This record gives sequence, structure tokens and C-alpha cells, in this order.
Amino acid sequence: MATLKERRPENVDGEFYVDRTCIDCDTCRWMMPAVFHRDNGQSAVYRQPKNEGERLQALQALLSCPTASIGTVDRPKDIREAQESFPLAIADNVYHCGYHSEKSFGAASYLIRRQGGNILVDSPRFTPPLVKKLEAMGGIRYLYLTHRDDIADHQKFRDHFGCDRLLHEQEIREATQDIEIKLRGFDPIQFAPDLQIIPVPGHTEAHTVLLYDNRFLFTGDHLAWSDRLQSLIAFRNHCWYSWPKLVESMHDLAHYSFEWVLPGHGRRYHADRETMGKELQKLLDWMKTEAV
Repeated sequence: MATLKERRPENVDGEFYVDRTCIDCDTCRWMMPAVFHRDNGQSAVYRQPKNEGERLQALQALLSCPTASIGTVDRPKDIREAQESFPLAIADNVYHCGYHSEKSFGAASYLIRRQGGNILVDSPRFTPPLVKKLEAMGGIRYLYLTHRDDIADHQKFRDHFGCDRLLHEQEIREATQDIEIKLRGFDPIQFAPDLQIIPVPGHTEAHTVLLYDNRFLFTGDHLAWSDRLQSLIAFRNHCWYSWPKLVESMHDLAHYSFEWVLPGHGRRYHADRETMGKELQKLLDWMKTEAV
């Protein structure tokens, strides 16, 4: 929990602040950029919320902070409203779960609400307010894990909801050895009429991404948007397995058409299919210039 004695001097005066336990995961900055920014390698409050709407968004960022590094001078009386606002609607039946986990270095998790059974994409923190809302929305049928890094509280969600977890067999480690559905091979998998799993090795040995409804691409740590660069990016400096494999996977991914990039780390991006294709090609052109 954030404490006033650890409040960073980079914060402006006022109710909200970030303390020195911040791990620079970027969560608060993309959730509420009007309040939070980066200063000296960590997040800080550069402007206090101006109205109730901004205050709600700041509280949502507070709840989503994986290290509880965001605090308020006085205990917020309206915290329950923020808790009950999750999962946050993105578009159609897709939601941002919030409640990021330090175990996944603050990676985002998503909910797909669908008739064939709801899907949790990567794992948020297992916290009672979120679990209660997920129960009310129909529970969880599948927990799809993009790769080994962002598994967080997967076992608790399995134990509570009885959901089947999906993870590529080459991503399995001791903590995930009991996964129910082990994905195999490197060919695309048509898991359901509206769900396609696409292997994209590179960041890790057998990272996969999930294409839902031919519109929403859940990309884990493979592909994201950069606000600073105003372009799609791949994480060259955080490629744990093989950059050449990642480049190859990105070329394969360019054969697909989608409208949303929904990453674990990095910013999400929405564009029409033509624009998305052009942005992906710009990324591929840049990747050609990168040394192996």
C-alpha cells in the first residue's frame, strides 16, 4: 500500500500521489494520462483530477497498479464505485479487467464475453471485487495464456471458476504443469468459429496470440502501440528467446486482418483494417533495419 512517507517529490501537491515503490510498468500512465506521467524513471502525478469523471479514472488506475504504489492523502469514500466499474468495456464484448499483477510486471488482462463461454486472456490479480463481477457476468470458461510470463494468479482462477487453461506446451514450467489444454505445434489453431490461436515465437519460445471475431488481436508481449513513437512496436530490448524468430512471426501475422491490438504490455491500438495493415508494414520495414 502506498504511504505518504514514501511519496515521490515529483508529484504535484494534492490528493493523489505515487510513492517510491513504483516499478515503472506504465499502467497508470495509459489508463489516465491526464493525471499520471513518467518523471525520473517512475510514474508521478503531474495534475490532480479536475472532476468526478477524472477522479473515477484515477481511482481505476490506483486499483490497477500492480504494486499498490498509488495513494490518496485521505481514504477515498468513493473507492467502491471504482471497484464496481471493472471490468472496463473496450468495445462490443471485450473488457479490460484492471487489477494488474506484479507477478506479470503489470501486464493487462482482458475478458471476452461470448456465448460459447467467457474467456479470460492472461491473468489479473485474483481479488474479490473483480471475481464477484466476473461471476455476475457469467464466470470464466477458458483462461487463455499468451506465454509463460503473464500467468499471475492463474491457479486461483482455475480453482474458483473451474476454467480450462490454455498454454503452449513449450511455455509450460513448474507452476503451469497442470494446464488443462496444452497447445502443440506452430500451425494456427481454429479453437472455435470465432477464435483463432496464432503461434508467434520470438519473445519466448512458443508465444501465441489470440484473434477473436476477426477483429480483436490479443497480443501479449508480441505487438503493441507506442504513444511516444506513434507506431506499432515489437519489444526488441525485451526479447527473451529470438529476435529473428520474432521478425519471422511478425511477417506471418501480417497475413491476418484485424482492427484492434490489445497487448499485455504497451498501449492498445484501434484502426480500420487498411490503416492497421499500413502500420504493421511500417513496423516490418523498421525491423529490417535492426541487427540480429
